[in-house]
Amino acid sequence: MNLNWLEWGQLPWVKATSGQWRYALRNAIAMCLALGIAYGLDLDEPYWAMTSAGVLSFPTVGGVISKSLGRIAGSLTGASAALLIAGHTLNEPWLFALTIAAWLSLCTYIANHYQNNVSYAFSLAGYTAAIIAFTTVNVTDISDLWTITQARICEVIVGILCGGLMMMILPSTSDGDALITSLKNLHTRLLEHASLLLQKETTDNVRSAHENVISQILTMNLLRIQAFWSHYRFRRQNNVLNYVLHQQLRLTSVISSLRRMLLNWQDPPEELFTAMQQLLSELAKSDCDKYRLAQILKNAAPLDPGDFRHHAFWHRLRDFCWMYLNISRWLRQFERADADTRLSPPPVPALARHSDSAEASWSAFRTFVVIMLGCAFTITTQWDSGEAALTLAAISCVLYSTVPSPTSSVSLLLKTLSLLSVFSFLIKFGLMVQVSVLWQFLIFLFPLLLTLHLFKLQQPKRASLWSQLILFGGSFLAVTNPPTYDYQGFLNDNIAKVCGVMLVWLAFQILRPSSDKRRSRRHIRALRREFLDQLSRHPHLSQSRFESRIYHRINQLVASRDETAKTWLLRWGVVLLNCSHIVWQLRNWKTDSPTLASMREATLKDLHRIISERGVKHSSLNETLDELQDMVTTLAADGTPRETELAGIIWRLYCSLAQLKQALPEDARITSH
Repeated sequence: MNLNWLEWGQLPWVKATSGQWRYALRNAIAMCLALGIAYGLDLDEPYWAMTSAGVLSFPTVGGVISKSLGRIAGSLTGASAALLIAGHTLNEPWLFALTIAAWLSLCTYIANHYQNNVSYAFSLAGYTAAIIAFTTVNVTDISDLWTITQARICEVIVGILCGGLMMMILPSTSDGDALITSLKNLHTRLLEHASLLLQKETTDNVRSAHENVISQILTMNLLRIQAFWSHYRFRRQNNVLNYVLHQQLRLTSVISSLRRMLLNWQDPPEELFTAMQQLLSELAKSDCDKYRLAQILKNAAPLDPGDFRHHAFWHRLRDFCWMYLNISRWLRQFERADADTRLSPPPVPALARHSDSAEASWSAFRTFVVIMLGCAFTITTQWDSGEAALTLAAISCVLYSTVPSPTSSVSLLLKTLSLLSVFSFLIKFGLMVQVSVLWQFLIFLFPLLLTLHLFKLQQPKRASLWSQLILFGGSFLAVTNPPTYDYQGFLNDNIAKVCGVMLVWLAFQILRPSSDKRRSRRHIRALRREFLDQLSRHPHLSQSRFESRIYHRINQLVASRDETAKTWLLRWGVVLLNCSHIVWQLRNWKTDSPTLASMREATLKDLHRIISERGVKHSSLNETLDELQDMVTTLAADGTPRETELAGIIWRLYCSLAQLKQALPEDARITSH
């Protein structure tokens, strides 16, 4: 048995840093304060105020503000829905079951379609309605509906206000400082990523490194949203942050394009690799300037006017350098800007947030089935604790349908509820029955919450377990006003809560979420459909929006364990993204020569011929690659500057499409039709 955790230096209170102490103190005090205020206001179930304060345990001001707004909006929407549903179906239990199941399904569907505050607000709207509506199943007086709803909303608002007050008293690290530091680190990481990909040797960790960089950039968008709510300076410069994130995503695609060209270039000159190392070293310097980079690029410039490969690579490498310098310049301007400075970067749309409609519909159907089954069992058996089971089932269905691994999350919740059932029984009937005033109980509750928050920070692998213990602990202790100690009712409610979550677990086992392979196929099919839109004369998606949507889809499987599904989603995403860049370049490429213009149009038609929504046929792919190679050879033979330039663009397209030839026979179902 390992007893190292009992050593003095390993105790959570001893090894906690000042930041961890601030976080734990802030949230523990907020939860205890919310419980005390709700109890003092004679709210009948003040533990919901404690839970509301615990939900807002975010490390930054922006996170607390944004989640508070989402929680208020969601709670008010859910309370209004509960009043309408319960008020019109109070004497019709089956109609009540149908309408509340439909509402929870709608909230699940919308929450799966969005991210951030919108998703959070609709999740709250769903299970807030469940918390209120299922509490009213035994109500006979219609006026009691308003009283119960008002109490739940007051408890939520008390928790939010206490969390906000403690964030003002014990503030955390500034969202802006965290964002600026993270952006700088990510900017440096892009250079390291370029150094990894632009090597002669092929390493095995290229794909995972590419996925991690994409995930970090998209995660940075969440920090941008938090900073947006933390200070008006960041709201004013939000367009700069959005532009920088778009440019970092594009820089990632430029690095990928350079790598594809290197892999399809048999004998690249040695001085090119030397120049790339010099460029990366120069870009890493804080005083890097365009003149020094131009000198290095000049030494690596192609000497042969007809060497289209060297020309294409050199121009793409130059684009990489200028783009990196441009991002560095905007980061410096953003960091130095004061509250009155207005910066005007080129306009770009917000990063795309597009979800899987099929998966959202399936999750909504699962929620509807669970709630209807739970309501049917409760109505048929007249189960006294049915409301507790249905409330936890509704919370679990709505909440965990939006997480990457819902089955494992529900399994962890079952483990948490089992621990809470035993632990809350000991506290309820071993300690709480012995105290007569609330402050005596808070003397025990405060250090307990403090320790749980420290464990949450110090044990990241078990952070989900500690978070669930903190959030669901209040509903299991059930501190009510006036306090009740019904031994039988307490056990029945706890058992009912576990049974409600077990029903959800069973639903996730039977009505399983789509496998990563099926999700990968749907995302790949959607990518191909959106790419065909890029080939049209008037595409619906701009280049920036299409680019961010591709990266968003790639990020949907970043946590998947199905390597084949991840690999092909990333491969298709990178191929289509590189092709889209070439399409836009060809579209903007002007020439007076009818021959060159016809070659350009033929190249665009070739993409239409080999790529469809259903996939790509290898026979057509091979024919197209041969035709592209013939066009490159023909253009390179003449050797004029415009023909060499077009040959380089077509060769880049060849390099991108050639990646699809790597399909294995067993992967044909993913890559082809």
